[in-house]
Amino acid sequence: MASLTQKELAQAALARIEAHEALCLERFSNIERRLDSGAKNFEKLERMIFGLYALVLGSVLVPFLLSIG
Repeated sequence: MASLTQKELAQAALARIEAHEALCLERFSNIERRLDSGAKNFEKLERMIFGLYALVLGSVLVPFLLSIG
């Protein structure tokens, strides 16, 4: 194999770095998309939990208020 000049070596390294950056950008985009999807799921779970709070509080307070009245 012939010895590469510094310029050729630098160009080869730059090409590898650019390919690596493109791959990382694709991976980052996929991670960001998955995180956004997960955030939507957590918002849904949060609404369900708040609904359960209301149900539990109502099931405790309604009989108590009815027994007072």
